[in-house]
Amino acid sequence: MTPLPLISISIPVYNEEGNIAALYERLDALGRSMTDECRLEFVFTDNSSTDSTWNMLEALAAGDKRVRAIRFSKNFGFQRSILANYMHTRGDAVLQIDADLQDPPELLKEFLALWRQGYHVVYGVRRARPEGPFIHSFRKMGYWFIDRISEHPIPRNAGDFRLVDRKVIDALESQRSAEPYLRGLIAGMGFRQIGVTYDRSARIAGSSKFGVIQLIRLGLTGVFNHSLVPLRLATVAGIAILSLSAAGAIYYLVLKLLFPDFPRGLASLHILILFGIGFQSLLLGILGEYLLRIYRILRKEPIAIIQDSLNLDSNDIKL
Repeated sequence: MTPLPLISISIPVYNEEGNIAALYERLDALGRSMTDECRLEFVFTDNSSTDSTWNMLEALAAGDKRVRAIRFSKNFGFQRSILANYMHTRGDAVLQIDADLQDPPELLKEFLALWRQGYHVVYGVRRARPEGPFIHSFRKMGYWFIDRISEHPIPRNAGDFRLVDRKVIDALESQRSAEPYLRGLIAGMGFRQIGVTYDRSARIAGSSKFGVIQLIRLGLTGVFNHSLVPLRLATVAGIAILSLSAAGAIYYLVLKLLFPDFPRGLASLHILILFGIGFQSLLLGILGEYLLRIYRILRKEPIAIIQDSLNLDSNDIKL
């Protein structure tokens, strides 16, 4: 008899003491409702929480061997946390969810049905989400911009709520990006992918750790990791500025020949100098972002450093 597939549920956490109990209750109920379809394991990565999150995970792991967890030595960021979690799962497929239960874990049943049909990536597409109009518009514009300039299409309104096949996890593990943008990485790998629309729920406890600054940082990571447009823009803009400079030089030369008493433009000279300095600084900054990523790859910076683990053997640690 063929054993039921093992599905790993990957949950990154950071100061989520108010959500852990409700989350585990939902996951445990989900496991009981799907006993005839699959087996489950719950894999947590704690980004060095400062509240009682880790203590709660220790209590859960002591009573349920399905609960496995690793704790980082410091906060390594949300995307690294997800990637490290992926690397410590054992399932035939992995469902990624947030601890705040805004993404319903019960959607695993629909995701699993599509996975059985041969899809390697099944991602959630947010139809509605409880957030303010400013952050909603800002996020939507960011998704649109990253998708437009990316080398490959990136699903819009899709976060990290997804089910991925073990083949995708193995491909991600081989890349070991020091500054990952997983939506772009997974989208650019190919495989068979499909989206499922759903309505995102409100956070049941605590506050979001992802504000505008974090969104901007994540967006810049997506741009510089998955687009050559900024580099090409630097080249095109440089050529354009040189052309304008040449045209301006010819223009002022003609004026000087036609009007010998034409006054010298001190203000325009200063403006041009300041513009040139600022523009060169911008281009150097763009080049620096790409060089930084090359440097981190060459330095072989670890994705994260594990301080403690629960229900994992030393041979299971992959960082």
